[in-house]
Amino acid sequence: MRNIINLNKDWRFIHEDKGLPDKLPVEWDKIDLPHSWNSVDGHDGNGNYDRGRYWYAKTFKMPGQPLAGGRVFVEILAAGQQATVYVNGQEAVYHEGGYSIFRKDITDMCKKDEENLLVVACDNSYKDSVYPQSADFTFYGGLYRGVNLISVPEAHFDLEYYGGPGIMVTPKPCDCGAAFEIISYVKNADENFTVLYSIYDADGKEVGSACRPADDTSVKICVPDAKKWDIDSPYLYTVVARLQRRNETYDEVEVRAGVRSFSCDPDKGFIINGVQTPLRGVSRHQDQLYKGNALSREDHFKDVRIIKELGANTIRLAHYQHSQDFYDACDELGFAVWAEIPFISIMNKDPDAHKNCISQLKELIVQNYNHPSIFFWGISNEILIGGISEKLVENHKELNALAKEMDPTRLTTIAHVSMTPIEGPMHKITDIESYNHYFGWYGGKMEDNGPWLDNFHKIHPDICLGLSEYGCEGIITYHGPNPACKDYSEEYQALYHEHMAKVLDERPWIWSSHVWNMFDFGCAARNEGGVAGRNNKGLVTMDRKIKKDSYYIYKAYWNKEPMVHLCGKRYAQRAGQTTQIRVYSNQPEVTLYLNGSQIDKKSADKVFVFEVALEDGINIIRAEAGDLKDTMTLEKVAKEPDIYVLPEVNERAEGVANWFSTIGDMDLKAPMEFPEGMFSIKDSMGEIANNPEAFEIVSKAFKLAMNMELKPGEGMWDMMKSMTMESIGEMAGSMMPDGFIESVNAKLIKIKK
Repeated sequence: MRNIINLNKDWRFIHEDKGLPDKLPVEWDKIDLPHSWNSVDGHDGNGNYDRGRYWYAKTFKMPGQPLAGGRVFVEILAAGQQATVYVNGQEAVYHEGGYSIFRKDITDMCKKDEENLLVVACDNSYKDSVYPQSADFTFYGGLYRGVNLISVPEAHFDLEYYGGPGIMVTPKPCDCGAAFEIISYVKNADENFTVLYSIYDADGKEVGSACRPADDTSVKICVPDAKKWDIDSPYLYTVVARLQRRNETYDEVEVRAGVRSFSCDPDKGFIINGVQTPLRGVSRHQDQLYKGNALSREDHFKDVRIIKELGANTIRLAHYQHSQDFYDACDELGFAVWAEIPFISIMNKDPDAHKNCISQLKELIVQNYNHPSIFFWGISNEILIGGISEKLVENHKELNALAKEMDPTRLTTIAHVSMTPIEGPMHKITDIESYNHYFGWYGGKMEDNGPWLDNFHKIHPDICLGLSEYGCEGIITYHGPNPACKDYSEEYQALYHEHMAKVLDERPWIWSSHVWNMFDFGCAARNEGGVAGRNNKGLVTMDRKIKKDSYYIYKAYWNKEPMVHLCGKRYAQRAGQTTQIRVYSNQPEVTLYLNGSQIDKKSADKVFVFEVALEDGINIIRAEAGDLKDTMTLEKVAKEPDIYVLPEVNERAEGVANWFSTIGDMDLKAPMEFPEGMFSIKDSMGEIANNPEAFEIVSKAFKLAMNMELKPGEGMWDMMKSMTMESIGEMAGSMMPDGFIESVNAKLIKIKK
């Protein structure tokens, strides 16, 4: 029988490229898995993180197998980003791609009755042939999901085909209930073997079975009166396949499965089991504060429970394959999951890079085919940041065709960068599409979102449109009575999401929406808003300790359980004659009390706004909605703390004014010129970086437009170097005053290439 031995304890690790040891190096650090060497520097704000090749080592004994000819496999649940596995000094397997399972038969490399040395060299340094190439998150290195040994008889279910489980289960609703179409993959079985299939309901009762010869392992089993898997009632069946030789089971695999039907319609949005169900949810990265991505099963389930409490019904898992533990949790708790590969930002022209895309897509689909929570395969994210080419379009078509061939039951999708033209060759490649838009943060106004979505829908009435990313930074230190874009305050983030929740609620034809992001996450290259090393757009802090006010506006919209939430609890010291108190609730009426006395009672939809004159000193605010209550303590002060305002906010406004003062009397509304041989806004950042004078201009302009540093070779340079100031101006839109991009061009065209 199959025996899985967990090897997560008592490893040795060295944070040097020390080379292959010939025995267990007891002088190396003793660690347990999961482990990442970037668990701190991947998001601690030091401006960089360690990307290199480092070594893990452990000894093990061969597991016993009562049957002759048994095989032993090493199973690596993930290794960031490239890994080479050695057994007793021999290379067993090399794998490229930091997010998927891979296995290798190591039987013939092992000593039967002695200690064996297992060594893994993990490498998260840049490599042309491995995605992700460049992106806005930390590429953590290490054995961050764990390692197993798997012992099986000579005849067994396949363990090596793209790291899959050896069985594919496709439940389909039918007139009788459900038809479970099952394919299993068997190795080394002769005519004496059969495969016995059993389907068990949630109570453990067998409700369907079949038997097939081991050389013909495709079967259809009818389950009468089958219960549907739905988001609100995620009913799971267990499918067991047993490799049988006469009266003995040699190998056994089991998976959980759910019966559901679904589709997307351009006008009706997402439909599950015949019911129109707009998907409203979040995106999620797989890291936590000072753990990096080395998360436990408990960590993954905790994240899912926090998202469930929000009331979301969909999760986009960015931007790579996540842990089986997380998919299991989504199966159990009920989410419609978008799973994708790390084909992101920039396409590398190296043919081996495209092969890596294909390999990672195959691993994603094969390893996760059985999860009922997965509805969508994503083939790329914001890929036009690096520009467009015929080859890029061709590669997308190939990836889409591969996904449909491997899994015709699910829908393919794509996340377009905001600047992707509404008309162009990137449309209608996938079944459904989405855009990443940050109107109201990186460009434009929050009010631009609804009209843009409506316009796209009008131009492309046959395309199912989603909003795959939207959001803004919210840092809980910053507060003020007049929140504004790019002030990084908790209040502006809440106002932004108030608007976006309403925009989406009014457009059920948007098939899905995903807040960027559920949790703050590691991006060592970032330095924005006074908090370096992280993307702070989360609704929840990276340590999962604080739910920001923006979390609760979605809870008011999406969670059916009655709730009331007072905003501004961390805006604890307030000046002025009056202050605004905002309350989020899914109840029709809210009453507000100040120091025990009723101030006002209001009726509203989700957002209740009160003007309150605080009393001198300490004030107790209480909000009531029916039997629900929430309180907070505020202090009236003469002057609010300086720490409430990020100094950069005022500096940026002054910087724009100073910028224009250097232009003189130039007519900034005149048509722009692009003289031959001179720099302009149409040149890429990478080209301009070769000229110090020109780069000084664009780096200052970029800082003013995006409030982010631009330094060659540092931060997110790899992602930004192919962009132009023209495209950045398009993104910034109305955030920058009229004439700003024209003024940049006016400066650049004076400089010879």
